[in-house]
Amino acid sequence: MKGAIARINPELKIIDLTHEIPPQNIAAARFCLMNSVPYFPAETVHIAVVDPGVGSKRRGIALQCGNCFFVGPDNGLFGGILSRERAIAAVELTNSKYWRSAQPSTTFHGRDIFAPAGAHLANGVALTDLGQSIDPKSLVQLQIPNCIETPTGIAGAIQYIDRFGNLITNIPNELLAGKTWSVTVNNNSNILSIAKGQTYSQTKPGDLIAIIGSDGWLEIAVNGGSARSVLQLQIGDKIQINYK
Repeated sequence: MKGAIARINPELKIIDLTHEIPPQNIAAARFCLMNSVPYFPAETVHIAVVDPGVGSKRRGIALQCGNCFFVGPDNGLFGGILSRERAIAAVELTNSKYWRSAQPSTTFHGRDIFAPAGAHLANGVALTDLGQSIDPKSLVQLQIPNCIETPTGIAGAIQYIDRFGNLITNIPNELLAGKTWSVTVNNNSNILSIAKGQTYSQTKPGDLIAIIGSDGWLEIAVNGGSARSVLQLQIGDKIQINYK
């Protein structure tokens, strides 16, 4: 992919965000992209490729949200961005003039379509030149439950699990600020209440703790261990906040 970009413009600056998304894990890619975009400058072109449907009828797309551009498969990967920013315009990448080859591989659209399209965007090609305009409302969204606030608490879900086994929920800090609360999870039919804290080390090694992570989401962690292993929870599993 870097070679395909360099052949179009070797002066373009490329920043690798991560190559450690678990294979085929679109939800993890969605989360990492959503939380990373705010740190990049205006006019950045983000190429994101976690693409288990490569070569199928799933669309390849490019879109503009705010002052940035995004290129990749239409499989829900950009859903986190779209939950925060309205898409100004979107296209399906149908113009093979801006591909590496008019006959791309059926297993590597990252190299043959997405990287070249992103490079052309960064080089000044108009978004609408890359293909047919599509309705941004038609873009695929992952079915991750929304968090719902009630007078007694918040019903949320796990939206990401990092490599340390921390369980990151979809409950933002702003819903918890100024409130006294605890977290309840259902672990194999056992209801566990987890106290809140401010740092991982605030509890004893091996103990569970609920904290606000660096991206502003509530997460459940284990001091020196893996909350995922302890609780056996997965992306999409429910988390309950109880106000006190």
